[in-house]
Amino acid sequence: MNIIIKKLYWIVAAVLLILVAGCADDTAADTKQQVATAAQAPVTLDVYKSPTCDCCRKWVDHIDTVGFQAATHHPSDLNLVKQQLGVAPQYQSCHTGVSKEGYIFEGHVPADIMQKFLAEKPKDALGLAVPGMPVGSPGMEMGDRYDDYDVLLLNKDGSSSVYARIRHQG
Repeated sequence: MNIIIKKLYWIVAAVLLILVAGCADDTAADTKQQVATAAQAPVTLDVYKSPTCDCCRKWVDHIDTVGFQAATHHPSDLNLVKQQLGVAPQYQSCHTGVSKEGYIFEGHVPADIMQKFLAEKPKDALGLAVPGMPVGSPGMEMGDRYDDYDVLLLNKDGSSSVYARIRHQG
């Protein structure tokens, strides 16, 4: 009888070990899926713009197709919003996006450059800006016309530097 109990013990132990290992694999797979889903989750931006600006709507469409989700707001005083967010007049454009972390995206900043910025999170950065409204930037498409422009890195101390140069050949 002792031999049967010992064999039964080892069989039960082996079955339990297989079940535990299977659960661990499922947990690891679930964790990997959760990480992948989080990585694919859209980045939410609050976008402040005029309700009548078509180029702003086109920029929102641009970012919404490549991993962002815009919640648009139409404040009665857009300049006041920009001032409160710390966007100096020389960096302003027609709309302002704000990430949940508080990063500012002023104007027609390309989505891929925004994604790079959010991955890097430069120290002491306020955000990015494309001052004015360069032809050919996202939302400002005009056929085969393009302006060269710079995407500026805005720092919390009010300074700026070139973050990316957009140059079109042709």
